[in-house]
Amino acid sequence: MRAVRFHEFGDPHVLTVEDAPDPHAGPGEVRIRVQAASVNPFDLKVRAGYLAQVMPTTFPAITGIDAAGVVDEVGEGVTGVEAGDHVFGLGQGTTAEHAVLTAWAPVPSTWTAEQAAAAGLASVTALACFDAVGDISGQTVLIEGAAGGVGSAAVQIAVARGATVIGTASEANHEFLRGLGAVPLTYGAGLAERVAAVAPNGVDAAVDTAGSGSLTDIVAIVGDNSRVATIADFGAAALGVTLVSGNANAATHLAEASRLGENGSYTPPLQATYPLEKAADAHAHVQGGHTRGKVLIGL
Repeated sequence: MRAVRFHEFGDPHVLTVEDAPDPHAGPGEVRIRVQAASVNPFDLKVRAGYLAQVMPTTFPAITGIDAAGVVDEVGEGVTGVEAGDHVFGLGQGTTAEHAVLTAWAPVPSTWTAEQAAAAGLASVTALACFDAVGDISGQTVLIEGAAGGVGSAAVQIAVARGATVIGTASEANHEFLRGLGAVPLTYGAGLAERVAAVAPNGVDAAVDTAGSGSLTDIVAIVGDNSRVATIADFGAAALGVTLVSGNANAATHLAEASRLGENGSYTPPLQATYPLEKAADAHAHVQGGHTRGKVLIGL
């Protein structure tokens, strides 16, 4: 099969399209014929070697952690899915013609394959953040970095759960956030004053997807560090804030994302789709920052 691999850590140029052995589904897994895979900031960190001490990489490695496609092999012990089903989910080495998923859910009838691929890690991460901060129904929630993949998922999920959502982003993305159901604000210095102007009764919970150094301010805005979660600020522990990582409840979260997609509450926004041969360009795009929604690689 064709796959996007890297033989050493480095910048996007280390990615090349090569022939690689076909993977096979083990117990509790499914294999898919990949239709699209997304590019996550996590993928960039793995490729650059930033996670090498906690996640050893065996070269050559295939990039990618989430994808959508058609099931063509079902592992031992797997029920509820069969060859021909359209699914999206998480795995390893997903930017290839075939990939093995360890957690998955049905693709909603309302989504394209690209939208489904965009939902994988983004929805799981956003839902894990809300697990961390507790019930948000009827409350006011601040999403820092609301225009990116995780942020845009968090906005829509929070709205679906009955929250009033304030989202920070560059001014160019404010209309985009309004379309998702959020009150947009510019990030950066003076955030507390801007939040107070639109939420005079305060903010009940917050999710930081940006890791831009604003976590101390966000904790002060909320007033309760147990109701703040971050996915990107590694100083979280010092502030008593939950640093969300891992995907222990991935299958449950993917099923919830699928349900929200089916009822129209969550539609993953897409910024760009690159062909497999341009995977390095896709990584460079995400590395440049300020994405609006997700960047995909289509097969």
